[in-house]
Amino acid sequence: MLISQLLARYKSGSTTPREVARECVTRIAQTGPDCAWISRVPAEALLEEAARLEQALADSGFDWARFPLYGIPFAIKDNIDAHGLPTTAGCPAYAYTPSADAEVVRRLREAGALMIGKTNLDQFATGLVGTRSPYGAVPNTFNPAYVSGGSSSGSASVVARGLVAFALGSDTAGSGRVPAGFNNIVGLKPTRGALSARGMVPACRTLDCVSIFALTAADARAVLAVAAGYDAADAYSRPPGPPVALPASLRVGIPRKAAFLGDALQARAYEKALAQARGLGASLVELDFSALAETAALLYQGPWVAERHAAIEDLMRDRPEQIEATVRTVIGQAARYSATDAFKAQYRLEELRRRVAPMWADIDVLMVPTAPTIYTIAQVNADPVARNSDLGIYTNFVNFLDMSALAVPAALREDGLPFGVTFIAPAWADAALCELAQRWQAASGLTLGATGMALPEAGVPSAGDEKPGAGQVRVAVVGAHLSGMPLNHQLTSRGGRLVRQARTAPAYRLFALPGTTPPKPGLKRVGSDGAAIALELWDMPLDGFGAFVEEVPAPLAIGTLELDDGTWTKGFVCEPLALEGAADITRFGGWRAYVASRA
Repeated sequence: MLISQLLARYKSGSTTPREVARECVTRIAQTGPDCAWISRVPAEALLEEAARLEQALADSGFDWARFPLYGIPFAIKDNIDAHGLPTTAGCPAYAYTPSADAEVVRRLREAGALMIGKTNLDQFATGLVGTRSPYGAVPNTFNPAYVSGGSSSGSASVVARGLVAFALGSDTAGSGRVPAGFNNIVGLKPTRGALSARGMVPACRTLDCVSIFALTAADARAVLAVAAGYDAADAYSRPPGPPVALPASLRVGIPRKAAFLGDALQARAYEKALAQARGLGASLVELDFSALAETAALLYQGPWVAERHAAIEDLMRDRPEQIEATVRTVIGQAARYSATDAFKAQYRLEELRRRVAPMWADIDVLMVPTAPTIYTIAQVNADPVARNSDLGIYTNFVNFLDMSALAVPAALREDGLPFGVTFIAPAWADAALCELAQRWQAASGLTLGATGMALPEAGVPSAGDEKPGAGQVRVAVVGAHLSGMPLNHQLTSRGGRLVRQARTAPAYRLFALPGTTPPKPGLKRVGSDGAAIALELWDMPLDGFGAFVEEVPAPLAIGTLELDDGTWTKGFVCEPLALEGAADITRFGGWRAYVASRA
């Protein structure tokens, strides 16, 4: 099930949250014994929650903007708190019953989402395989002999099979990406601190991220828009930085010599993905990955394993026998490291960060295999530590280096197993990666997860494209009013709210207007000789919109723009006369990229 399609059914009156809740309960029951779940909301309580949601919408005067995830069923990894269900982190001896939802769950429920249950995981989120749980090894949704990937194994499984529309996972070393790659779904690992981790059992608290699994990048973006937000009560939450945009003509960094550990099927699938990237107009830039590889090795071959020990110190000391054997072995390595070792490793990490940073001058995004290979459950059980380590070579460095990442399906291998790639960009590129992945999914032609469903045709709106609420007007900004730009305060001071990043239809050209303070661009519709230009969509209260328009100086004006999904919106345009002699900067794909090039 897709968020956009389900919302359309609700708005047409063809279904209700109670009916969808019943469908979920029935579908889950039909799957039979299923170790992807650890606990579920009782059917009666779920129907009561759905009924309350229906009443809340009616009480609001059917203000759909208040409930952007109205009636959307979701699941959460069982290291995240939900009021009414125990949190086990995959360890029955550790279980406790929280008195409140985790902050991210609270946000989702407030937006109208319906929580169905909690999912299995590698115990204490320690693993990339999905086999380290007393609740059972979660099998791959395409071939049960193979691993599902971990640690967010259950969340990926229930999304891939269409049992819920989306699920939350967590990601420290790749747990929000590897299971996505192994099950043909999208796994968004946002910028560290973009989603509150308050109410989540930590693995490595300084690196942990709440992640999002969905069938499509559009759905992941819709969830991100609701779930993200600064939480002052979470010491590791961060106020959002200026969103990073990606240019239309991408420079894609790839490993100079990609490692596949002898897996020829994986290597051939990656070659197909590289060809698809070229077909989308990207230029591929080969990179030396040695600094990234060394950074990745620090996670389990350095003192950060002591963070995992800190999270369950009492259990390790008092009842170590209650911890799964491999997990106990991994976390037990903490005793090998001293405080001196920890500082030395921090120094080395900073040196590696300095080595990696110049990479972004040559590329806009990295594209790596989500995992170098895939193993059977039997192979992992035969050598659990080494096989697990193999799977993290393209994931472990990301959180260390404060990057955002999104795993997206790329191909089905010749043996029928999924293969995925991960796009990696600097912090706060989360929405831009979703947009890139939407174009990627449209070009790949793959069906969604293990459902057999086709990707909807272009132009079908996602939940992020809902119309503004009553008393709101949507406006597209392309220049000095973008987030972090000098005139953005003219939006925020009047109650403006960023909806999402977007692009124009490929029918516009962008110019740098001379002699403007602060510098501003001019947008011109030209038809077939145009390109798609990056922009942001903002919703503003009508009572502030008039004052905002009054501040728009000539030669700029508010007109109507066409977006790349075929819809139209109010936005900035420019008098044609002012563009005579202005520098054409269309090749940068947007104002933010142009400004960055000047800097």
